[in-house]
Amino acid sequence: MKPLDPRLLRLSRSARGFIAAAAATGLLRTVATVAIAWGIAAAVTEVVDAVHHGGVVPGAFVPTLWLLGGAVALRAVAAWATDDLAGRAAATVKRELRRTVLARAAERGPAWLAARSSAGFATTLGPGLDALDAYFGRYLPQLALTAVATPVLLLAIGVGDLTSGVIVLCALPVVPVFMVLIGLATQSLQRRQSDALARLGGAFTEAVEGLATLKVFGRARRQVGRIATVTDEHRRGTLGVLRLSFVSGFALELAASLSVALVAVTIGIRLVDGSLGLGAAMFVLVLAPEAFAPIRQVGADFHAAQDGVEASTAVLDVLDDDHEHDTHDGHDDEDRSSADALVLDGVTVRRPDVVVGPVDLRAAPGTVVVLAGPSGSGKSSLIAAIRGVLPHDGTVVVPGDAGTTRDERISWSDQRPRLVRGTVAENVALSATPVPEAVARALGAAGLGVDPGLQVGSGGAGLSGGQAQRVALARALYRHHRSGTRLVLLDEPTSALDAEAEARVLQTIRLLADDGAVVVVASHRPAVIAAADVRIDVGSPAPVEGARA
Repeated sequence: MKPLDPRLLRLSRSARGFIAAAAATGLLRTVATVAIAWGIAAAVTEVVDAVHHGGVVPGAFVPTLWLLGGAVALRAVAAWATDDLAGRAAATVKRELRRTVLARAAERGPAWLAARSSAGFATTLGPGLDALDAYFGRYLPQLALTAVATPVLLLAIGVGDLTSGVIVLCALPVVPVFMVLIGLATQSLQRRQSDALARLGGAFTEAVEGLATLKVFGRARRQVGRIATVTDEHRRGTLGVLRLSFVSGFALELAASLSVALVAVTIGIRLVDGSLGLGAAMFVLVLAPEAFAPIRQVGADFHAAQDGVEASTAVLDVLDDDHEHDTHDGHDDEDRSSADALVLDGVTVRRPDVVVGPVDLRAAPGTVVVLAGPSGSGKSSLIAAIRGVLPHDGTVVVPGDAGTTRDERISWSDQRPRLVRGTVAENVALSATPVPEAVARALGAAGLGVDPGLQVGSGGAGLSGGQAQRVALARALYRHHRSGTRLVLLDEPTSALDAEAEARVLQTIRLLADDGAVVVVASHRPAVIAAADVRIDVGSPAPVEGARA
């Protein structure tokens, strides 16, 4: 297990800056520590000499105290700066990693996400990355301090007394050896603990998502025992990690204490025989524990930060897992040139249960294309292929201006509304600052007469199924009017609507086409199919073609 994953420094500029800042503050602390040791040794020596020579304190004693006080203040300020930087760095790096992972997940699309546990993914990005607080707040600052302070303190001890420097140099490797042995022992234990947290988060999330179904079949109470079992497993694992952390801390303290004791014994013997001066002896005795303290503390903090290490490793593995990104990217060349029509040339989507296509289509502006077929025939998969988020064979050309990406050319509405906590306006605009006029226009076009300021819960709580579906439709219309997209994709936009609301939506679809857009609708509703200019029967055994005369 690496003490510092280089991928973290490569992907996060804030992490790189924090390591450099922590090294700088660590150097200040080390210089202040050496100054404190020198001040203590000088002050004690001056007092002893004054007592030995009649009790007159020399004039240099006051400046020595001022130097000692300044060194203590400098060390305190450097320690405060390190803690402050650590807190800021942890918050910034967590935000950067979450944003990067979510952007990568959106780039790879639903096919990539479907192969993973959504609950485990959410747990890693949520409480998993929260464990980086200990990683950045304790472990990384101590690691930077160790890298800077250990050689400086070792050099200072050697300058003060070469024999003591040699003893410390020989005894110092004992602590890293203990650290490596303990790290090997805790690696598997910590990984099991991280897996237990992911299972706990997954069990809870899955129970909440399926609570309605479980209550219908009278199985909701059984989930209490299941979650209790996973929770108890996580509790026992946490206690095991804590026990091992305490034992490892004791082992490191013992090794460092014996090493400091060895230095102290040799200094005492040489003080007695007069081969070592009092000032040098005091200077080395003060610095000897400080030489072992950073590397001893970094070993103890390593265990406290392991949750963050495991979470960051999981996130970095996701970001580095490029070989699984098999989303079709053949549209890159198309995006560099303008196109007026939607063109599908031999587009085939292969799923485990069904093969969709090949589909050939040329739809000019003003065309309403309906993808017809029963549920499960692959209509949503074909729309996902047009959007570029699902692997497919063949070529897709999306209408739009040159220099724009496929995402910038498309407005779309999923068959599941996927509403978030906030106002209706915020869900329509997917922004905290929606444009009121544009939101009202989109809601009116979708036939939904609700207050844009109405608060809805996660998943659309507070709205009926038909209202939530029309909010999702209004979202696509809002984007179309604001961004001027030439392709509008609608996946089952009327499946939860009555005949009157469906007629209003069909009128809006026709207005979109008359306004110059290509509208592709996936639906099995007869009224929607009847309103099509081009009908494509998805799931047909023969290749399907479509074009507007």
